[in-house]
Amino acid sequence: MANLIPVAKTVGVNRLVPTISIPYPLGDPATPKEEQFKLRYHRVGVALDALTTDIKEPQLFKVKF
Repeated sequence: MANLIPVAKTVGVNRLVPTISIPYPLGDPATPKEEQFKLRYHRVGVALDALTTDIKEPQLFKVKF
C-alpha cells in the first residue's frame, strides 16, 4: 500500500495498492465513520488479494475512490 505510486515504482515495489493520502492512508477523517469503514475494508481487501495474486511484473491494483 502506497501513497506515492511513482516513488514506489522507482524503488521497485512489485504490488502497488494506492492509498488515500499521506496523513490518512486508509481513511478520510472528514467523512462519516461508516464511509471510512467502507474505504478501509475495501483497500485492505485489495491489498490481501494483491498478496495472493501471482504476478510476473510490477502491477498496480485498482481501488474504488
